[in-house]
Amino acid sequence: MKAAETALRLVLAAALALGAGTACAAGRAAAGSDGPLCRGYSGVPQGFAATGDAEPNRAGLVAVKGGSFTMGSRDGYPEEREPHRVQVQDFLIDRHEVTNAQFAAFVKATGYVTRAQRPLDAWAYPGVPRERLVPSSVVFVPPQRPTPAYGWWQLVPGADWRHPRGPGSGIEGLENHPVVHVAYEDAQAYAHWLGRELPSEAQWEYAARGGRDGAAYPWGNTPAVQGRAMANSWQGRFPFEDDGADGHAGTAPVGCFEANGFGLVDVVGNVWEWTRDRWRERHAQDGADNPMEVRLAQAEAPRGTQPRVIKGGSFLCAPDFCVRYRPASRQPQDPLLATQHLGFRTVINLR
Repeated sequence: MKAAETALRLVLAAALALGAGTACAAGRAAAGSDGPLCRGYSGVPQGFAATGDAEPNRAGLVAVKGGSFTMGSRDGYPEEREPHRVQVQDFLIDRHEVTNAQFAAFVKATGYVTRAQRPLDAWAYPGVPRERLVPSSVVFVPPQRPTPAYGWWQLVPGADWRHPRGPGSGIEGLENHPVVHVAYEDAQAYAHWLGRELPSEAQWEYAARGGRDGAAYPWGNTPAVQGRAMANSWQGRFPFEDDGADGHAGTAPVGCFEANGFGLVDVVGNVWEWTRDRWRERHAQDGADNPMEVRLAQAEAPRGTQPRVIKGGSFLCAPDFCVRYRPASRQPQDPLLATQHLGFRTVINLR
């Protein structure tokens, strides 16, 4: 029983990342240099390939001109405080979340095996019997009856990026959906294959705001625009049933909702996204100049166990649970755990 309780506590650590949102109506697909996204998109931008010897691959990236913005929010949750001015330099960032098709190309080229596809490390799961340290990942399982908070998360053997709901599930037909069940080191490995990095929290939030400094959402201050959905979230009674009123139950193909002012899609909702920043409970109150540079020297904790900041909320966002599908929202995530509602995008820093 003690081992089971230990395993459950580890699952609940991942559940801290559960996002929130609001119910709203269906949106419009985004379009850009690679043409329309959403259901008709292959999931692979033109020119996508491993980096060459000289220059990193830039396929699917959007150029973001640096500037100053107000990071954080006084109106959100305590961890979003205090609002403070931050300056970021020019950078390039993925137009959309990394897709199953892109990640599959990476795995095919490198033979990479994700953390969820490897046996669990005994040192990271103290008290768990060795026979239970099998490849596993965290899956959302809607309960059949009322359950304690976060009881809907289960550590499922055989769940991984190719099997997002566990054994028997797959990604055929989901090539243009965001890849999930990627731990922090998996996201880093993919980024480095392309000669890229994961974004800092400041870069991510600046890009997600799309030039709307101080707004609650990437599109303004209301959760919907004239009754139109602006992000993929949960509709219905959470956690029992998502009725898919926004056109999607679970993850959506990338780009099914309108782009923000910088041309980025799905910066809130759909899946949470890794950043490279270590977690701290509050923002620093003083301003910062290119904070990515400040944190790089402090990036690694012993054995890589320091929680990292994730951003943006997910398809599990629900108005009757919490409200975190906003640029300012932030949560801690165990870097060793992969989940069904967490993905990432990458950046190239222009120095």
